[in-house]
Amino acid sequence: MPDGSTPNFDALPTQIADQALVSRNRAEEQFLRLHLVPDTKVLLPIQAVGEVLTIPVGQIVPIPDMPACVMGVYNWRGEVLWMIDLGHLCGLTPYYQQKMRITHTAVVLREHDKAATQESPSLGLVVDQVEDVEWCDPAVIQPLPPATLTSALALLLRGYWWKTDAAVFAVLEAEAIIASVAAL
Repeated sequence: MPDGSTPNFDALPTQIADQALVSRNRAEEQFLRLHLVPDTKVLLPIQAVGEVLTIPVGQIVPIPDMPACVMGVYNWRGEVLWMIDLGHLCGLTPYYQQKMRITHTAVVLREHDKAATQESPSLGLVVDQVEDVEWCDPAVIQPLPPATLTSALALLLRGYWWKTDAAVFAVLEAEAIIASVAAL
């Protein structure tokens, strides 16, 4: 939804609600739960997360003539970390239109095999907040019906997970985020 509105998860099928109650004995994975404005909760596979950062405002250096979702660069351990507004990349409310802050919260995507990705840049994903770790059986992650989300978000998703009747999460794919940023 280019206007920054929340994706419509009400239209999702309910047949997997019982599947969301799987036991931990199955092959479950950990996901980091992130909050994007206005009211979207997404999951990112924990194996894709290198670190969670709190960055003081003013430490991200803007780069002229970059796409709007690129906030700039940040010096992270002597390495240039490209800072991406994940909500804006997903077609939601841009970070700069949200409340004033004194710090940014960012998730550093873990390095992948450089031989396979040919010098992909290191990315930091700026989010509204990092919330918790969720356990999820990958077998219950379902594809999203196209009408429920922004086209930008659809390109970044692995699917959705219906945890309970009140909790539905979009599950992001780290490789899709990296490919989307590389295509900017």
